[in-house]
Amino acid sequence: MKLRRSEARTSARQFRLRGYVVAGLFAAAAAGLITRAGYLQLVNDAYYQKKGDKAISRLVTVVARRGTIYDRNGEPLAVSVPVDSIVIDVPEMKKAGMEDGLPILAKALQVDAAWLESRVTSHPESHHVLLRARMDPDEAARVTALRFPGISAERAYKRYYPAGEVTGQLLGMTDFDDKGQEGLEFGFETILGGEDGIKRVFTDGRGNVVAAGESQRAVRPGQDLNASIDLRIQYLAYRELKAAVQEYAAKSGSVIVLDAHTGEVLAEAVQPMFNPNDREHSSKGFRNLAMLDTVEPGSTLKSFWVAAGLESGKLKPDSIIDTGSGYFKVADKVLRDEHPIGAANLSTVLAKSSNVALAHIGLMLNKEQVYTLFSNLGFGKVSEAQYPAEAGGRLPHWSRWKEIDVATMSHGYGMSVTPFQLASAYTTLAAGGVRRPLTFRRLDGPAPAGTQVLSNRTSVELVHMLESVITEGTAKKAQVRGYSIAGKTGTIQKVIGGVYSKRYRGIFVGMVPATDPRLVALIVIDEPSNGKYYGGDVAAPVFSNIMTGALRLLSVMPDQRQPVSTQAVQAQALP
Repeated sequence: MKLRRSEARTSARQFRLRGYVVAGLFAAAAAGLITRAGYLQLVNDAYYQKKGDKAISRLVTVVARRGTIYDRNGEPLAVSVPVDSIVIDVPEMKKAGMEDGLPILAKALQVDAAWLESRVTSHPESHHVLLRARMDPDEAARVTALRFPGISAERAYKRYYPAGEVTGQLLGMTDFDDKGQEGLEFGFETILGGEDGIKRVFTDGRGNVVAAGESQRAVRPGQDLNASIDLRIQYLAYRELKAAVQEYAAKSGSVIVLDAHTGEVLAEAVQPMFNPNDREHSSKGFRNLAMLDTVEPGSTLKSFWVAAGLESGKLKPDSIIDTGSGYFKVADKVLRDEHPIGAANLSTVLAKSSNVALAHIGLMLNKEQVYTLFSNLGFGKVSEAQYPAEAGGRLPHWSRWKEIDVATMSHGYGMSVTPFQLASAYTTLAAGGVRRPLTFRRLDGPAPAGTQVLSNRTSVELVHMLESVITEGTAKKAQVRGYSIAGKTGTIQKVIGGVYSKRYRGIFVGMVPATDPRLVALIVIDEPSNGKYYGGDVAAPVFSNIMTGALRLLSVMPDQRQPVSTQAVQAQALP
């Protein structure tokens, strides 16, 4: 009995001891957990917070909207419209076991199911695989509404050109990232292009964005550009040029219309056309011939040789140039006029475009003075218009001019200009000899003062002489009813393989009204091939058609001026 009581007491002590051990172990475990929790909360909180954030949030790019290009009257020429790209987080999709659902996703995306499966399986570890780019936002919303694991939409912008090919080469285009690549889009990239932003977003377990967090870098949208272009006149220029190129089966053509009072470019069109909304099917590409190609100016340069003669004092408005029988030998080259004019005044020399008379004029002038005038008019240098890759042309230095060089340059060969430079020079003439920088931006204040590179007297006298080119000479088809016109034709033989060929460029450049020129326009028709190629036949009618509409649109009153004497013009001119 005693033995049984002793055994009972021993068993009770052992039980209590085991209880103490178990309680101690639980206490130690609890202490360890508390210590660990304290360590995580107080010592290594930043590390684990970062891991947690990474699991539920990420940084995304906020694409900046590109600035809109407007014409001078507020009509949009280039706009950025929102588009969405559908991307997939492949690991997230695989984690959800949704590989079998790819055919459903392909149907929603309107893509081939086999292509989609190959696209996904070829990027097994990628968190950002593009499935379809530049979707309409409403279509993209229908795809994301499926809540397919890993699918998300990323906002971007696509450039759209409301006027299409009417403004094609002028505006240029943007690339896939909406960055300017050609034309005004590239030339004004620093204004139009914005700066993308960065923000944090939070996602659910399937990778879908559920909330937006703080901005890491603010988005900066691009600025709008108010262009100098008048879309109404641009359309006129496009329509008439296209019709002429088709009528004369020409290789190409270009038109420039300028405001003589301000130097603003009101229109600039090129054929063949380029449609930036449909680049794949545009006919000949995006090269802007009016700005990037150079031509020999031909007889259109004769006006400025006469101007140099008037400025030098060696010529007067009533000077007579004796061309004899229409032949003039310089060095070993014989110059000839197709229709000899004998002894003629300067108006007749320009109206009949006499090569012999201009050679006589050129050889009597100081070469350095002529070179300086041509340089001041902008020949041989890039303009201030900010058009990308604009050509500078070629004006040889006067020290290299031999007699034969002067003789050939006097009727527009041996140097090269862009159509834009040539139009600029005539705009200087139309503005009373003041050269203003041409601009593709609308001027909201007064026009720049400019630089006087020709005297006002010379400009007025020369413009009057150039009226005879329209009334009596080679450009009768340039007339506009109710308005006096001054201008000059040019018919240039093209150099092919280093020699002058039987291929031609027809040019006309004119100003209207001649009494106080408001508009200057230049037209080039390259390689007309149906039997007509003179500038007065193929280019002058285009001028007439464009100006008839443009003068009405701008409410320029007809001047209906009757011919006046040279003495009256001199009396009107400033000293």
